[in-house]
Amino acid sequence: MTTTWIAAHRTALISPDGTFHLAEPRGFADQTLRQSLRLAGGGEALRISLSNRYGEEPVEIGGAHLAVRTTGHGIDPATGLTLTFGGTSTAKIPAGGELLSDPVERPVTAGQELTVTLYLPGDTGPTPYSAVPYDTGHVAPGDQLSAERLRDAEEVTTGHFGIGADVRAPEDTRIAVAFGDSWIEGAATTPGRDHSFPAVLSRRLTRGWIVGRGISGNRLLTDEVGEHLLARVDHDVLTVPGASHVLVHIGLNDLGMPGFRAHPAPADAPTAADLVAGLTTLAERLRAAGLTVIGSTLGPYRGTVYEGYDTESGQAARREVNAWLLGDAHPFDAVVDVAAAVADPADPERIRAEFDSGDGLHVNDAGATAIADAVDLSLLRL
Repeated sequence: MTTTWIAAHRTALISPDGTFHLAEPRGFADQTLRQSLRLAGGGEALRISLSNRYGEEPVEIGGAHLAVRTTGHGIDPATGLTLTFGGTSTAKIPAGGELLSDPVERPVTAGQELTVTLYLPGDTGPTPYSAVPYDTGHVAPGDQLSAERLRDAEEVTTGHFGIGADVRAPEDTRIAVAFGDSWIEGAATTPGRDHSFPAVLSRRLTRGWIVGRGISGNRLLTDEVGEHLLARVDHDVLTVPGASHVLVHIGLNDLGMPGFRAHPAPADAPTAADLVAGLTTLAERLRAAGLTVIGSTLGPYRGTVYEGYDTESGQAARREVNAWLLGDAHPFDAVVDVAAAVADPADPERIRAEFDSGDGLHVNDAGATAIADAVDLSLLRL
């Protein structure tokens, strides 16, 4: 059987130099950084990628280690190994670029939880990051690459260096990229449970799987929390090996973030026509690349606790965009009615109480499951 490399875990990154941050950027110096991931799919071998996207200087890697995670920052030492890059145990992630490890010739399986540990000997400066990583990471002083548990560890609630994983799998394996905002990234779901709705949906699939490229706070049309979605297409979707489908949820922050930043009056909120034009451009661009593109209605957010986010103009635009998405004129191959899956039947502009994370904008684990269960699996014939 012929095999090839297929993405089994991905992360989307935010520049530390942006003007608006949901979490404080940070750097590292003479420290060990330990972060975990869960594989969406398995294969006969594995390789790890590290990203310095948006970084202006190379980042020195004094060593990298891979092991099966136990709990917290603990690892199973019997499974540990040194990651190499071009045959060497040290390397640099180039400015604005990525670093790919040599293959690890070891079978891995879907759902397996792995830990990547990096020793960072020099001052990295603020690094590109994700505000909602798979789980809480840990940092500790000095070189503790292979330690079963880290000494003097402190928690790191942001993700760094965009750790990705590819598996060597049959060449006809196909996957979907979940692309969009916090509803894709899984903000407000339980950390470490891999419970975003794309992750839950992925576990329903019998062939192929889904990897995530969501950024909480991300917008379709405007750079703010990360580059806007249209600017992220090439890197975050078209470079993902094995991708044949794209699942999109985007637009809420275009409507809500202007008012949240400058409440009570929205400063630069787009119209429904602006969002329709942007979504059309996105779908056509992805379809031109040969991908099957699945859109989704914009989730409800009436009554959110974030002051200025919920406006009458935003709600009217959301209704108009959703009506377009549920009609026949949109350019997507299919549309999932995410909003209906979690809306309060008595007030569809609000999230149903049992699905509400508590902030009126994001769903909890039960809400994520409800969305995943609402997706017709025939749309993902991977």
